[in-house]
Amino acid sequence: MKEALDHLVERLDGLAPATALVLGSGLGGLVDQVEDAVRISYAELPGFPRSGVTGHAGEVVAGRFAGTPVLMLSGRAHYYEHGNAAAMRPALEVLAGLGISQLILTNAAGSVDPDMGPGSVMLITDHINFSGSNPLIGEPSDRRFVGLTEAYDAGLRSAIETAAKATDTALHKGVYMWFSGPCFETPAEIRMARVMGANAVGMSTVPEVILARFLGLRVAACSVITNLAAGMTGAELSHQETKDMAPVGGARLATILQRVFQDGLPESKVSA
Repeated sequence: MKEALDHLVERLDGLAPATALVLGSGLGGLVDQVEDAVRISYAELPGFPRSGVTGHAGEVVAGRFAGTPVLMLSGRAHYYEHGNAAAMRPALEVLAGLGISQLILTNAAGSVDPDMGPGSVMLITDHINFSGSNPLIGEPSDRRFVGLTEAYDAGLRSAIETAAKATDTALHKGVYMWFSGPCFETPAEIRMARVMGANAVGMSTVPEVILARFLGLRVAACSVITNLAAGMTGAELSHQETKDMAPVGGARLATILQRVFQDGLPESKVSA
């Protein structure tokens, strides 16, 4: 961790962002809106993930977004790639070491709600961990018993909702259900997810939320809906569809996030 942290501090050259974003599948285009961007490959940072999923560039991009210092992680590691739910832990520990206090996560997801179609943006209000794993398994300290009653920070969620209204951008709210992947869900699993209260399903984000709360970071997360989930249309799902549709909702999410950063994020903090 120290080597990666020292390298980032040197490359950032005095830039001190308080907020980081993790960009999901097909959403890496947001980095093109970063001014005075410094790009650092994950390969330069010991412990950072090596994502083998197309649509994940695998780089840190730091600079100013809507005039505010920011650090973006373009790409993440998924549980299904390595069988390690804690694969993002070293990267998040480095963010915390840099002084990052707020983390906004994004992902591409399938919708369980027929009224929330492809191209929609959903603010995650809560999650269901259906993976059978947890990134804190094996953590020896009692800090592993992280409370998740308010995993998604109310202040950050309010800022995102306010920005959506100010930009007249449609924003859904709902519960995200984490499946391990890599295969897509079955129609039966989607019917189950709906009964359990999920609005969207996906293969990421939840481990990062748990790790971020473990590290004391405030968290918000948004899903870009790329498809209706299995069994809802009769069509077979594919990762290509995810990549093709992510930029549609991604543009809407970018509009919201630009306004969030322009208006300024709330400063209150919570502890893990």
